[in-house]
Amino acid sequence: MRLRDDTPPTAQGLRVALLFALAAQRLHGYYEHGHWLTDAHCAHLAADWLARSKNTLPLTERRQLAELSDQLARQIAGTLSREVGLMTAHDMMEALDPNYHSDIAESLLAECARLLNEQTDAS
Repeated sequence: MRLRDDTPPTAQGLRVALLFALAAQRLHGYYEHGHWLTDAHCAHLAADWLARSKNTLPLTERRQLAELSDQLARQIAGTLSREVGLMTAHDMMEALDPNYHSDIAESLLAECARLLNEQTDAS
């Protein structure tokens, strides 16, 4: 996921986008393949995604984001029917393209920001 313009992401914006992308990958794996990605796999996906966008985060932060993405993805899956969950996962994966706009993705991005703020406040 990239910002919709050429402005470099803030540190918080980068973490929000990464949390969203990891949750999208987790939901996609769950609905399409019937299994949840591990935190280790997500931390590796995070490193790959960050490298492609020429950004970095320490392993501890990638692991924390992986754990938080698991909580978010399971919360989403637990509140939706299978059909709606499939559509939501698909929509989130599409939203990884900066040219795709979705109200659902925007609300989930806001939820990612809220979760990260809560986590920061608790620290």
